[in-house]
Amino acid sequence: MKKAIFILLLLLLPALIVAQKDSTNTKLLFASDFRFRIEQDWNSLKSYGTYRDNRTRLRYRARFGVSYDYKDWISFGFRLRTGDPKKQQDPQLTLGDGFKEFGTLPIAFEKIYANFRYKWLSAWIGKNTFPFEKQNELFWSDNVFPEGISLGGKFTFKNKYLQSLQINTGHFILAANGTSFDSDSYFQGVQFVTTHWTDRLNFFPTFYYFNKIPNIPDGNETFRMNYAIMHIGTKIEVFKSRNITVGFDYYQNIKDYNSTYSIPQKFRNQKQGFITSASLGKLEQKGDVKLQFTYSYLERFAAVDFLAQNDWARWDYSSQGSPDGRLTNFKGFELMVAYALDKNINLKIKGFHVDQIKPFEVAKETGNRVRLDFNIRF
Repeated sequence: MKKAIFILLLLLLPALIVAQKDSTNTKLLFASDFRFRIEQDWNSLKSYGTYRDNRTRLRYRARFGVSYDYKDWISFGFRLRTGDPKKQQDPQLTLGDGFKEFGTLPIAFEKIYANFRYKWLSAWIGKNTFPFEKQNELFWSDNVFPEGISLGGKFTFKNKYLQSLQINTGHFILAANGTSFDSDSYFQGVQFVTTHWTDRLNFFPTFYYFNKIPNIPDGNETFRMNYAIMHIGTKIEVFKSRNITVGFDYYQNIKDYNSTYSIPQKFRNQKQGFITSASLGKLEQKGDVKLQFTYSYLERFAAVDFLAQNDWARWDYSSQGSPDGRLTNFKGFELMVAYALDKNINLKIKGFHVDQIKPFEVAKETGNRVRLDFNIRF
């Protein structure tokens, strides 16, 4: 993988040099960022009633990306990141965590895509950012980049009640089976995003369909299942001058699991969730402060747990052969305070408290976590 990345960069180098010289007809953009994190976990109860050891970690992440506007209607791009390629939810590396004595680090492609835009129509193919409107990572992690085809269209209106309508849709493959498309593990989505009240109110109903999704990731599944999830999301800028915003998300999986005997009875109707949040301030200029509070109640099958965030607790599939997180079937809150040291540099401290909704075994799992992040963008 490292050799392939190096070869690709060498192949791209002539094009990058030409693009820089011919700046009147082309546009080349570089972007990178770095994060350093201090993290503490405690009071993390396992499903069998014993506690995980308290844990302190020093972690970091680095990313580098390039985008190239070939024409005004087509562009290409890719981004590299640190992180274990088997952990799509987590690009962070832990200092001293098993990469030999100061040995080399794992680097992989996070995105590689072709992007198209013509008037109201937009599309991309390849591996890219999640194309649906969202306001947190509790349903889909910011670190998970789907592979497939995305289509979108945006229409604006001169109307005091409706300012714009954005339609997002796409087909994305989690695992190809090598036969017909309907045998793949995939998900599809269709979303309508409307803006109202002079762009201060966003409303985004969505429907997601997940086909043949393994119950355990990374090839260790014991069965596969489908999800049909309806999402209603809204975001309101209550006081524009003070940057006070509130948000709400509701999820309902309408798939009937009553005849799915591979799922324990107590989880067959665990299919809904809701998330509320409130924030004050923005991080745009030096000296800015932002506060945010988020409460989440997410039942077992309201989302695909190994595609959602794995930030709130230490729950994962390690005992079943996968490093991926399993952050559904929980309720809890996140409190975040952030300060901008400069336009592209900030500090964020986040605290998490989590309780399990229904136990897998004899005890409900718990978790407390606090993180301090130093972030810088170049």
